[in-house]
Parts: sequence; C-alpha cells; structure tokens
Amino acid sequence: MANLHSFFIFSLLFLPYSLSSNYTFPQNYNFINCGSHYSVVVSPNTTFSSDTKPDSRHSHSVNNPVLSGLYGTARVFSKSSLYELSTEKNGVYMVRLHFYPFSNLFDAKFDVLASGFLILSNYSVPKNVTYPVIKEFLLPVNGPNLEINFIPSQESSLAFVNAIEAFGTPQDFIPESAIYVTPQGNSKKNWSLSALTVIHRINVGGQNITPENDTMRRNWVPDDDYLSIKGSAKNRPIYSAMPKYDLEGGSTKFDAPHFVYKTLKEMNRDGKTQRDNFFSITWLFRVNKNATFFVRLHFCDFVSESRNTTVFNAYIYGLFGQPISPYDIIQQSAAPFHVDFVVHSDGSGVMNISVGPRNDSVDKNAFLNGVEIMELINEQKLAPKGNGQAKNRLLIIIGSTVGGVVLAFVSVVVILFCLKSRKPKPVESVVGAMVNVYAGSSAIGSSTNPETNLGLKIPFDEILYATKTFDPKFMIGEGGFGKVYKGTLHNGVKVAVKRSEPGNGQGIMEFQTEITILSKIRHQHLVSLIGYCDERNEMILVYEFMEKGTLREHLYSSKEDVSKSSSRSELSWDQRLQICIGAAKGLHYLHTGLSEPIIHRDIKSTNILLDEFYVAKVADFGLSKSGPIDQTHMVTDVKGSFGYLDPEYVNTMQLTQKSDVYSFGVVLLEVLCARPAVDNLLPRNQMNLAEWGLSWIKKKQLEKIIDPLLAGKINPTSLRKFGETAEKCVQDDGSDRPSMADVLWDLNYALSLQHPGKPQEFHEDSNNTDVSWQMALPGIHRLPSIDVSTSCVSASESEVFSQLKIDEAR
Repeated sequence: MANLHSFFIFSLLFLPYSLSSNYTFPQNYNFINCGSHYSVVVSPNTTFSSDTKPDSRHSHSVNNPVLSGLYGTARVFSKSSLYELSTEKNGVYMVRLHFYPFSNLFDAKFDVLASGFLILSNYSVPKNVTYPVIKEFLLPVNGPNLEINFIPSQESSLAFVNAIEAFGTPQDFIPESAIYVTPQGNSKKNWSLSALTVIHRINVGGQNITPENDTMRRNWVPDDDYLSIKGSAKNRPIYSAMPKYDLEGGSTKFDAPHFVYKTLKEMNRDGKTQRDNFFSITWLFRVNKNATFFVRLHFCDFVSESRNTTVFNAYIYGLFGQPISPYDIIQQSAAPFHVDFVVHSDGSGVMNISVGPRNDSVDKNAFLNGVEIMELINEQKLAPKGNGQAKNRLLIIIGSTVGGVVLAFVSVVVILFCLKSRKPKPVESVVGAMVNVYAGSSAIGSSTNPETNLGLKIPFDEILYATKTFDPKFMIGEGGFGKVYKGTLHNGVKVAVKRSEPGNGQGIMEFQTEITILSKIRHQHLVSLIGYCDERNEMILVYEFMEKGTLREHLYSSKEDVSKSSSRSELSWDQRLQICIGAAKGLHYLHTGLSEPIIHRDIKSTNILLDEFYVAKVADFGLSKSGPIDQTHMVTDVKGSFGYLDPEYVNTMQLTQKSDVYSFGVVLLEVLCARPAVDNLLPRNQMNLAEWGLSWIKKKQLEKIIDPLLAGKINPTSLRKFGETAEKCVQDDGSDRPSMADVLWDLNYALSLQHPGKPQEFHEDSNNTDVSWQMALPGIHRLPSIDVSTSCVSASESEVFSQLKIDEAR
C-alpha cells in the first residue's frame, strides 16, 4: 500500500506532559467582547471583558438569544488595525476569533496576522451562516505581547471581529518536535515555530461537548458522520468512574475533558455488520490537499477485562501502524493518554485514521476516544507599518434583532422543507388500455436532472396494471432502493419493476444515475432499462425481466432464519464459467467500451442476473461513477456492499476500475465455493470469503473449499487457473490486480482447460450490442440506437453522481 501515497507520516510521541501544578484556566485574561463597553459572563468561570480600546464607543446588546452577548456588537476596521494583548510568559497560546456578521459585514473580506503568522487570508464569513463562526488557532508567542492585526482587503475595505479569546496553554501542551517517519527511515524534525489552525475535534463515541463543558473552552463534535463503514464500530457504554488524570506518561484534564475519555467506539464484532476478520475501524476526514497536520489521538482503556488483554494498532492512511498497548504506557486502567502524529496529507483531500486489532492481542479489539486534527500554518508575514490605532476609523455596529429572527426562521423552514420525507400516495386499481406515454411535469424527471430521458417514461397507470397494483405475491426481491416486482405490460412484455420506498436508504441520485447510464449504453451482458416512472412522487425503474433471477440464488441459500448458509447450486462448472465470462464481458465493456468509462461500484452476486438461458447480465447501476478516459481514479465517499468493498478504496476513498476487479474476484470465489462473501456464523478465520479463499489458494489446496457439488468434476488445471485469476483480483494493492480484459482472457482460458480438446475463442468481441434489445416495444417510445464507440454518460458530477453519505450494505 505504501506506493499509493506521495506523503510521509511522522511518528507519535508518548510525552510525559509536565503540566505546571499552578496552571489554572484564566477566567477573563484576554477575553474581549469586541466593540462593547460591557462585559459578558458566558460561564461561571469565563467572562469576556469590555473592549478597552480608547476609541471604543458604548453600545447596547440586543435581546435575541443568537445575537445577544458576544454577538450583539462587533469592532469594524476600515484600515489595518491591531489588538496588542499582553502575555504572561512565552509559549503556545490558544487564540479564538468569533465572527457573526450583520448589516454590511457579510461583504467584509480581510487578512488576519497573529504572532507573525498569516492565520486567515482573504477571509469572509459565508453569507448563509445562521450561527457564529469561531476560528481557533494555537500560536507560538515569544515576546511580551501577542499582536493580532486585522487588514481589510481592497475589495471590501472592511474587517471585523465580535470577540477574541487568547490565553496561554499548559507547558508542553504541544510538543516542539517529532520523529519524522518515512518508508526509508526516521529523522528528527523540529517545527517549534509553526502555528496551528484547528480543523477537526472529534468526541469518538460520545455527544457534542460545548465550550462550557470543556476544560479549555473547546468544542467537540460526535464522530458518527466521519465513520467510513457505519456498522464496523459501536459505542461503548459511558464509563461511570472518573478517568485517572495526571499519571506519568498520561494526559491531564486540559488535554481533553473527562467527557472525551469516558466515551469511545470499539470494534463491532457481533451481528451482521462485521465485514470480515481483518477489518479495522476507519474514520474519514476532509483536509486540505498536500498540507501538513498535527494529529492527536486520545485513548482511555476501560475496555480491557484484565491487564494487557487489548493491544492494537493505530494507522493513518493505512501505511504506518503504531502499536497501542495501554498498560505499557500507563500501569493502570482507565488512565487517559494521547498519541501525537505529524502527517503530510496526500492529494485526495481526505485523511483516513484507523484502529485495528493485532495478532498478539488476547482480545481482538480496538478502540478510540477522541481525535484532533490541526493544520500547520507556515506562512509568516509582517504587519503593515505606520498603522497607529488612534488613526484608524473604528466602527461599532449593533445587530438587527428583527433581521436575525427572520433569517433564522427562514433557514429553519427551508431545512425542514428539504428534509421532509416523501409520502407515498395510495395506489389505485387500473383496468383498461395503457395510456400513451407523455412527458409529465414531475420534478424528478423534468427538472431535477435534464439528462433524464423522457422518451423512456412509462405512465404510473401502466405500472399499476403490470404489477396488479403492486400485489405482494408478485414481489420477487428487495434491496437498498426498494422492492422489485414481476410484471407484464399491456403488450405482453415481461418486466421487473423496482419501486423506491421512502426512508429505505437510496433515493433520487441513484434513480437518476440508473436512468442516465442505462438509457445510453447497450450490451448483451448488461441488463436493459425498459423505462421509468416519476409520477405521484414515485421513483420506479422498469427493466427487462431476467427469468432465472440473481446469480446468488443459484449458488447458496443465506436466509436469516437458516442457521448456516448452505450450497444449493445445480450449476455445472461449465455453466459457472460461462456466467463469469458473461459478467466479465459486461464489466470490460463498461471500463473500456465507452468514451467515458464507467465504474460500477457495487459488483456482487445479487447484481449479476441470469436470463432463461443462464446468460449473465450485470445490473444495478445506481452507485456507478463515470469520468474522462484519462482519469486514473475518482475521489469519492465509500459506497458498496460489505465483503465486496475494495480495501484500497475504503482506505483512500480513491475509486478506480480495479475496485470493480476486486469485487468481481469475490464473486469468482462465491461461484467456486457456493458461500456468502461474509458469513458471521462461521469461525472468525472463515468469515471473510476473500481472506479465507486466499489462504487456501496460497496453500495450493483450493480443491478443499470448493462447492461439494463440484467435487471431482473440475479439471485440476482449469481449477488452478480459475483460482489464480481470483487470487490476482483480490489483492490488497490495486496495482497488483489485473484489468477486466486480462480477467476475461484468463476465464476463457480456464474454460478451455476444462475441455482440452475443444477450441475456444479467447478474444470474442465484448463490445457487441444485443440486437434484440433494440426491437421496439409496442406503445413505448425508444431512443435511437447509440453507437457504442461514441456513447457516453455526460451528466455532471454535481447533478447525478455526487453522494455524500457512506452507506452500509445495500
């Protein structure tokens, strides 16, 4: 995996923080209510004093809860001006700048210099904010004063600030140096002159922690939205006792409050959510590309049942594994400690942080209590000269109560309206002839996505006729998008009708993506889209009916009420090879047969369908992504299905064609072994099919795990070639996997080895279109046939393909 990342990772430091015993958090030292002559008490321990600058003018705070107190006034600068704050001693200072614009301050754009560092450049507060914005920094101060200079840009000629916090941190709160770890070795790196800006502060396994409940007025947010795979971790019940602070090598209450150390997430090792037995918990954080970050991970072991039973690794970008052995660091349980890294990010804009079990651990578990990510600010800049404070025109503005109330109310109404669940309309019985196809006024079909093809639109009345008003006895499946029904149109064509259900995990983006892709591609090994319906708030997709159902149905039974999955396949080895070859042709076409290649992103045995002649066709393109032919990867949130997900994609969020190859390799093992990709009822070393299959392939004993129904029926050379193909597909490193063209050739070769005397055509054209698909269906308007050499998916990323949340299994 090391060759995937063009960055180096610094090692952690286990520092015995020598907090001065007389350090106390200041109550009002350099806490300024800017632009006001009145002090504001924000908590029993913290008071923001009045602004004592000589040219301040008196102003009253407004009564609105959002605008009152600190945010009822602001100091506004029309020229470069600074606050000069006295400091008690040299060291690292925590500085927070509070911004809540009103009146014309939304147009303000400015720089902020502090302690010689450019901490904000050409900054403006987003125009749609409804709550104060707080920017937090850690700055080295080496002098009697901390200068904070506000410099308006020429565009707006205004700068402002509502409140300032600035106070010294405990001794050694931030280490001055770290061990620079690279794949080539270690070297000392000093960064004592660097400033930091806080990017993320996460309370793992817990709730939001407000400044009033933190020992240094920090804000911590829950981790759930950052978790890569939701089911991989679970919250531990809150620890009832108080963590044991201030032990040698451990953390103090100022490193993180007890609310952080009393909650955590640990591996979810039970139920259906475990992907495999080598899984780790991974969190994904948006960061700037190719920048340097200080990363602090917080731990408190109240998980281990006895001494040293839980040891694990912490990873950043999956490259550097630092052993975490709590009892080797602190000789007591429930004793907080933290681990520091300095990390250079890659070009993806996403940093992944993981914890995972070690082989030498008695209890195969891992946990994490908190995460802090701060970016290093290296740009230093001198403040403009000759900017005496007395010469600057300083304005104090009182926020509008009415304006604030209206803005907050409108924002809430808009959000609630957007999040309102789509309510299904009651279906109606339909008797009679099919209504002519027409382009309706649905927002889904006509407005939301201009790429949606109205020529494939089918009236809802025809859908009701085909499915007998969604009669449950015609339901043939159910997935993330919704239920699937067998139906027959008025013209006698059999169809599969997939109907979205509100709140079932998938939605309009998948609906639009499926239509966009399938309306523009033709191939005999891709399931054909007959049409769609978007009337009455419905999202319905209509496909050609595949008589034999999914590939999985022909391999094994895996119902929840069955104690163990079992083989049920009657497919011969020849049939299985032909099915795999057909699916490979479909994938090969997606990857190479279009002007904009498509990555399927959800290849699995339930998305490979079989027609009445057992011809395989790839289905379900709702998660697919397309891009320029010269684009090597796409950075995107992780989506797919447990057991089939490319581990490299999970770790880096870089989606490539090789991600489909990995998933297809898992399918090959499913076909061979007639068992699920993940089976939580099996022993731990057998749960994950890819890992289990690889272990037997490496032992050259693949015949011991094949479907018993195939025993003695496979030519050993054919089996060996098939196993080698699967092995190459499921390599952890995408660069070690073959292309789908290579996979297709190998599968054809495996088929030829099954029948040595029978000639095979290894290079059958995989780009042939299915002529029968192009036959017009009575009463349904079709698109003209599209030449595969020029067909493409042209919907923009923002319109169709953008998906923000990380899904569980679909």
